[in-house]
Amino acid sequence: MAYGILYDYLMGQSIDGFRYFGAHFCKNDKKKKGVMFRLYAPSATDVSVIGEWNNWDPSVDKMNKIDESGIWEVFVPGLKDYQSYKFHFKNAKGKYVDKIDPFAFFSSNRPDTTSKLFDIENFIWHDDQFMKSQTRNFDRPMSIYEVHLGSWKGKVDGRNISYEEIADHLIPYMKELGYTHVECMPLCQYPFDGSWGYQATGFFSIDSRYGNPKQFMSFVDRMHQAGLGVIVDFAPVHFAKDEWALFEYDGTHMFEYSDKQHMFSPWGSCQFDLGKDPVRSFLMSAMNYFACYCHVDGIRVDAVSNLLFWDGNKAIGANTGAIEFLKRLNGKLHYAHPSLMMIAEDSTDFLGVTRPIEYGGIGFDYKWDLGWMNDTLKYYSKDPIYKKYEHNHLTFSMAYFFSENFLLPLSHDEVVHGKGTIINKMWGDYDQKFALLRNLYAYQFSHPGKKLNFMGNELASFDEWDESKSLPWNLRTFPKHDSMTRVVRDLNLIYQNEDAMKVEEHNPIHFNWLMVDNANQSVFAFERRVGNSHLIFIFNMTGNYYERYDVGMTRPGLYEEIFNSDKDVYSGWNQYNGLPIHTENGGPENKPYKMTIKLASFGACIFKYKGE
Repeated sequence: MAYGILYDYLMGQSIDGFRYFGAHFCKNDKKKKGVMFRLYAPSATDVSVIGEWNNWDPSVDKMNKIDESGIWEVFVPGLKDYQSYKFHFKNAKGKYVDKIDPFAFFSSNRPDTTSKLFDIENFIWHDDQFMKSQTRNFDRPMSIYEVHLGSWKGKVDGRNISYEEIADHLIPYMKELGYTHVECMPLCQYPFDGSWGYQATGFFSIDSRYGNPKQFMSFVDRMHQAGLGVIVDFAPVHFAKDEWALFEYDGTHMFEYSDKQHMFSPWGSCQFDLGKDPVRSFLMSAMNYFACYCHVDGIRVDAVSNLLFWDGNKAIGANTGAIEFLKRLNGKLHYAHPSLMMIAEDSTDFLGVTRPIEYGGIGFDYKWDLGWMNDTLKYYSKDPIYKKYEHNHLTFSMAYFFSENFLLPLSHDEVVHGKGTIINKMWGDYDQKFALLRNLYAYQFSHPGKKLNFMGNELASFDEWDESKSLPWNLRTFPKHDSMTRVVRDLNLIYQNEDAMKVEEHNPIHFNWLMVDNANQSVFAFERRVGNSHLIFIFNMTGNYYERYDVGMTRPGLYEEIFNSDKDVYSGWNQYNGLPIHTENGGPENKPYKMTIKLASFGACIFKYKGE
């Protein structure tokens, strides 16, 4: 079995490398308990494992080369959890170095750079019912709450709170607001806080800032028991260039590109050479580890544009080695975990990112619609006087939406680096910004596609996110800010209860524009219909108020307003439609019927069809 894993690993076909390499608690042939260490380092010689138990003496626990491909191993009896260790060897340059274990399941927190022993077996799960009911959520609601675990609640008495402590607060909050999934920003071990986890050193090590691997398993287990899914962010493009980690691991470019043109990423980190088979196995195994041992429900793959094209630049050309890696990754993980969601953070127009591999695609389940995000935020930032010239920014997304399985993100990338927060991007004075923000969230939930919001978007903070500080929870004591959480809650509830907003949402037959060309007034309307669920969505993008406004309709009958962003419970001006509305014959934009409504300034409303 071991040699089968080894062969597959070297051929770039293994998703189980973590079962063979690294440090595993076990018994040897003499039934002694200890740890089996295995290392893949083809150009290393004179290899030892050094640690607390042998006073970091390289002469004590020498490793044996068991295969000409460069596999080293040694069994050390009597070891315990949390003992620190590293590998010590002479590299290809003739220099003795101390390196972390690339497959370590646990690592010391910075500034300590050692790996730590940890027995990951025998965690008792309580989520069987949840795991059996899981799918990839194609016809289910998926409202994702993106979280940076260290700054959601912030530090307590100067320390990071643990995975379990975060769960104590996060679960009831997510249930209150109606989110279905949490997406954790990268949780692989990383040295620099300011990288947010996107420049990692330990790709199998859970972030020790918040606890050990079983504490994270407990976090996921409790989420699942509460009916909440867990998605982890994973960065397979690059890694931190610290010399004690993966960079020039055995004195050669084991993990990174060897040519200087591609060795370093646009962020200054080292780029994984995804044309190398062992590197492919390494990263596929890392993501599979999170699925197998941590029961995660989805993996969001970061910076896919930099995998599809060299440096993310289409003009330079496609990165065929990385594209093959992505296909292999998605194919193998979907085969091993049929309900696991694979999500691409991709800003390119590369065709077929979410197309199945058997039909020539890359095989992801969902792709972030960054074009929608950019166009939408640009539109909402415009003075209403000029919005008629930007009309296409709100209509263009539906021209391409059905080409991929898109997810609509308002992520952490939009609230950092001087970009301002989401509410800061809205046009207008204080009250107008809140009105437009309510409108924006209604538009995001009404538009086809899964939803993602970064933590704090629901608080309407004017201060950018800072990973070293807690979210400004005191804002909930201010009615305008607190009412924004109610907007999000109510939209999530409608989203969960209406089939028209989630079933077959990537099928164009269920979407129809009712008002698409009214650039002069900047009013939009569309309908979504699945089975008995039929909803009408209307948006006024200017400050003009209409006591009576005609919207063209395709179906006669009675319509009831189930959401209005201008209601006073949302800190609006309460210009809403109370009683159900009957359609009349003859509507604008060549529609056979019309519905006459009250349309608030910057208002967004949702009507539900109630029958003839």
